[in-house]
Amino acid sequence: MTSVINVLYSIETRSLVKSFGSTIAVNNVSFTVKEGEIFGFLGPNGAGKSTTMMILTTLLKPTSGKALISGFDVTENPKQARESIGYVQQESTVDEYLTGRENLILQAKLNHIPKKMIKERIDDILELIELVEKQDDAVVTYSGGMRKRLDIAGGLLHRPKVLFLDEPTVGLDIQTRRKIWEYIKKIHVEFGMTIFVSTHYMEEADKLCDRVGIIDGGEIQIIDSPERMKNAMGNEVISITVSEDKDHGLFVSRVRELEGIKKINEEGPKLTLFASDGALMIPKIFQISAGLGIKIVSISLTQPTLDDVFISYTGHEIKDDDSGFNKSREHAKMKRLRA
Repeated sequence: MTSVINVLYSIETRSLVKSFGSTIAVNNVSFTVKEGEIFGFLGPNGAGKSTTMMILTTLLKPTSGKALISGFDVTENPKQARESIGYVQQESTVDEYLTGRENLILQAKLNHIPKKMIKERIDDILELIELVEKQDDAVVTYSGGMRKRLDIAGGLLHRPKVLFLDEPTVGLDIQTRRKIWEYIKKIHVEFGMTIFVSTHYMEEADKLCDRVGIIDGGEIQIIDSPERMKNAMGNEVISITVSEDKDHGLFVSRVRELEGIKKINEEGPKLTLFASDGALMIPKIFQISAGLGIKIVSISLTQPTLDDVFISYTGHEIKDDDSGFNKSREHAKMKRLRA
């Protein structure tokens, strides 16, 4: 018997946990995604992004907790949940020896799209992703960006209510990455569907998503719009490097007391200050340092970024090597654990 638990959200998780032996990959994760929202999962390799997405797409069963897609529990009603979703993996799944159109015909048949509707669906999708002129070329001749567009097209053919994109631009150059963002936004407007994106690219989460959940160590640190996250940090960021000194702690304490300083992150002699008025704060900071005899080696004033938000909540940056290579190894490890 099919039981619809909740239809208020396109995606909902409740205290979701997934463990592999003694390793907890997803730890008490709860969030909701509204219908028609572009929601981003931002975190480094190993943060729990892929594991959560695999649960939501019915590829993994949770250890405990609930996950619902369009109101259907992914464990109790996986068939109904799958009918609502499209899933585009990080690794390309297109056959490079088939043409673009042939790949989409194959996808259409796998998704049981009625035969009389296949041609029209494919024609529409090819036009949307601007591959009409290349549709009869073998995919082996496609660029990385073209292959990714074809991958996304395959996930759209059955008109899902929710589209999952796992690291959709990993390995692509920045120009191609931005072009893919344009296509994702275009698809979002065209179909009005809910889109769930996992990424480790700050700019991708910032520019593409309505809301972002920062996940690290299997736990969600914060969920909000990128703009509100950045505004909450303070209007400006002051980065300071000071000389090592016995009065360093006192210096930090005095700066922290300044009205307008919202938060301070410390990393040895380097300080990151989030302030409501950086231009006003800098002279006061120099006054404190002069009074304590502490030398300021460097100081800069910038606008807060999503990187600053991430560091503030996790205490570390996302490193450049959190890439597709490591992601593939993570997928392979999970496959071994499921076997």
